[in-house]
Amino acid sequence: MPGYEFACVGGHPAADRAATTAKAVAVALWQPARLPQGFRELWCAELHSLGELAKLRARLRATLTGSPTVVHPEREHWSERLVLIADELTSNALRHGSPPVATALSRHSDRWLIAVSDSSTHAPPAPAEGRDPGLGGFGLYLVADLSAAHGWSLERGAKKVWAVVEADEESTQSTA
Repeated sequence: MPGYEFACVGGHPAADRAATTAKAVAVALWQPARLPQGFRELWCAELHSLGELAKLRARLRATLTGSPTVVHPEREHWSERLVLIADELTSNALRHGSPPVATALSRHSDRWLIAVSDSSTHAPPAPAEGRDPGLGGFGLYLVADLSAAHGWSLERGAKKVWAVVEADEESTQSTA
């Protein structure tokens, strides 16, 4: 149609601009950043396979809410965000990283830190670009959206990818 630009036409300037913008957003979302300071590690678990993710989720829920399953979904949305973030980051490390893979849970006041490490220091976290959403690969976008802060760093021969979630006030008192 005259006067209209369609961004879905390959090789079209609008499509090229959209692709460049998407790449810039993906890179900007996951910049190197040191682990936040002041957190006390509560536990760290080494994982060897995707089959161990269910145990990780149960352990997180038990630590955060006192139950390995969701008991009060209306009150536990912050903890389920943290469980989802841990699942995404840990499954990425197991799929794309190198062993050993470890997930650590830390706390500072009403802030919770998930840090996942693996020995693949050559590949930073890379959000999916130009992929059909049905093929997956958008977990890092979810983590960026659901967390209060996130980043990654290289430390002592390991890559650490981390995210912070702030607990609701009422929920923090029940897990203290």
